[in-house]
Amino acid sequence: MARKFLYAFAFLILLVVAAMFALRLWPNQLTRFALVPSSEFVEQDALAANAYQDPDMWFSRPGIAPGQDPARWQPAEAAASEGVAPQAAPSPSPTPAGEPAAASAPPFAVFFVHPTSYLDRAQWNAPLDDKESERRAWTMLRGMASAFNQASEIWAPRYRQATFGAFLTDTPEASQAIDAAYKDVDQAFSYFLDSIGPDTPIVLAGHSQGALHILRLLRERVAGTELQGRIAMVYPIGWPISVEHDLPALGMPACATPEQGGCIMTWSSFAEPADPSSALEIFSASSGLDGETRGDGPILCVNPITGTLNGSAPASDNLGTLVPNADLTSGELVPHAVPARCDKRGLLLIGDPPQLGAEVLPGNNYHVYDIPLFWRNLQQDVTRRVGAWAAQR
Repeated sequence: MARKFLYAFAFLILLVVAAMFALRLWPNQLTRFALVPSSEFVEQDALAANAYQDPDMWFSRPGIAPGQDPARWQPAEAAASEGVAPQAAPSPSPTPAGEPAAASAPPFAVFFVHPTSYLDRAQWNAPLDDKESERRAWTMLRGMASAFNQASEIWAPRYRQATFGAFLTDTPEASQAIDAAYKDVDQAFSYFLDSIGPDTPIVLAGHSQGALHILRLLRERVAGTELQGRIAMVYPIGWPISVEHDLPALGMPACATPEQGGCIMTWSSFAEPADPSSALEIFSASSGLDGETRGDGPILCVNPITGTLNGSAPASDNLGTLVPNADLTSGELVPHAVPARCDKRGLLLIGDPPQLGAEVLPGNNYHVYDIPLFWRNLQQDVTRRVGAWAAQR
């Protein structure tokens, strides 16, 4: 009996070693096999015309109790080390001598689209009643949309997102799934516009899949219209934007300076040594918004610490990284934890891999932590830029 147990145990060890060896040899192929649906795409029924009147169709919106609204969460400051006085919440950086002080931001509304939280390969789009993807989305919003919590209103819709595997393949079904998800986001955006004040400044924000939908809203609903005059800022974080083939079609410039409003700010975080090959493989071969192949040209990188295009900053200028606890139920802001510099490819490099959790993707890709890495700087960036935008109106 003991010998049979040892044989079985040895066999299990061989399986684990073989699996690890296979993951090292074929990580992209195995990931796609595990996550890309093999079924046909099934067209979703359209939502009711008044679907987003239902408060349950929103993770965040005015009227939700603060304790139940993930976007209104405020993380605690990190506890001081023994013998060191606790730090106060960082205040905005002083204005250089000779330059005007940043204008205070008027009340503004944020429309935030959450990233992919549906990992199932059973179907191409998430059902609205999928509890596990809903739980993940709520957690992600708590760590990401909360950086916008100085806004007077934050709206974050539920939507039938494309599954994670749709972004690992270029099949027609993947495109259909992403288009279907966008239809929900577009409908939610229309309700958002009807619900906020007619003169309220708007901030469009999202991460990953959410950023992709924000960019499509910007191109199809905003660029070249009267609505563009109300867009104070756009944050499509964690989605690569080709400087040559995408940016010109979006109708708004990249943010070049920290005092600039009405611009686009995004970045994609990698620790070093960075291997972005799997992240950029499909993107480089895809068609840009101008119809040309995106290729290997630079992607847009606005440094979230400095607020400058292609900028660089030491860790000492990082006002607060949101470090989650083990079960992701809370977290704390740790200042001066992570540096940031945009490289020639447009990747945001953050130095040695920080210990933030188990969600780091292959190649030292800190995609999941794009916003938490620079939570406090982003919180201040939003209000500063909305204030600058309003002062120029």
